[in-house]
Amino acid sequence: MIYHTGILLGRIKKTHGHDGSVIVRLEKIFTEDIPEIESLFLEIEGKPVPFFIAESEYTGGGNLKIRFEGYNAYEKICEFTGCKVFLNTGSKEVGGKNSHTDLTGFKVKLDDNSLAGTITEIIKNPGQWLICISTEKGRELLIPFHEDLIIKIDPRLKIIQMNLPEGLTEIN
Repeated sequence: MIYHTGILLGRIKKTHGHDGSVIVRLEKIFTEDIPEIESLFLEIEGKPVPFFIAESEYTGGGNLKIRFEGYNAYEKICEFTGCKVFLNTGSKEVGGKNSHTDLTGFKVKLDDNSLAGTITEIIKNPGQWLICISTEKGRELLIPFHEDLIIKIDPRLKIIQMNLPEGLTEIN
């Protein structure tokens, strides 16, 4: 899963019942077009924590009832009230678009602020996503698109800041 801070689904408003369900107050852009999701991230103490969804149901009024896998009791879930809920870029639909193709055209900057190039393609290999980057010198780089390598994604400026292992750009 890739954590994407630009896709805020909503906030956990309250717990619901004693089966570990929560009510997420959705952002306005999702009240009419709720994406099909299998997993998401909760922002806990400023850090993204992945959760898999056991079941979800739109209850109307901009609220989504969610029960997470492995969290089947009120005591386990009550501490998450107020947490921000983010979609991951692996979600099947985000605002009616396939989210991984939305990254085509993004500039990739390295942790030293140098420009690696522009994303021209997203490649889904078994077990690993790759981004194809076209450099200013006309070379193509294949870089693993993994959450551990991403520093931040700025969808407004269309920039992805990455921290790549030394020598990775030279082996392509």
